Amino acid sequence: MDMTSLDNKSIAAHVVVLLSQAQALGRAVRLDELASDIGVRKADVRGIVSSLHAEGHVDAIRLRLTLSGLALATSLAASKLHEPRRVALARTRSAA
Repeated sequence: MDMTSLDNKSIAAHVVVLLSQAQALGRAVRLDELASDIGVRKADVRGIVSSLHAEGHVDAIRLRLTLSGLALATSLAASKLHEPRRVALARTRSAA
């Protein structure tokens, strides 16, 4: 049994913040770079980017934030982001 699971909301927050930082510097970012920076698989980031695209926060083709994505990134800038991996065991203990 895998003792860790991914927190998709946390990954999405990291993606938005990292894309915002890259855009502020005028840098293009690739999926594999995002995955490496966050510490998850490229496929996980691809799925999150697709979800953010469907919600209108990311242009998945250019891998850039939309205006609503930039607003979201601004609201997250002052927040401490959680790690994308959480221990499943701790979750089951708190439920008991």
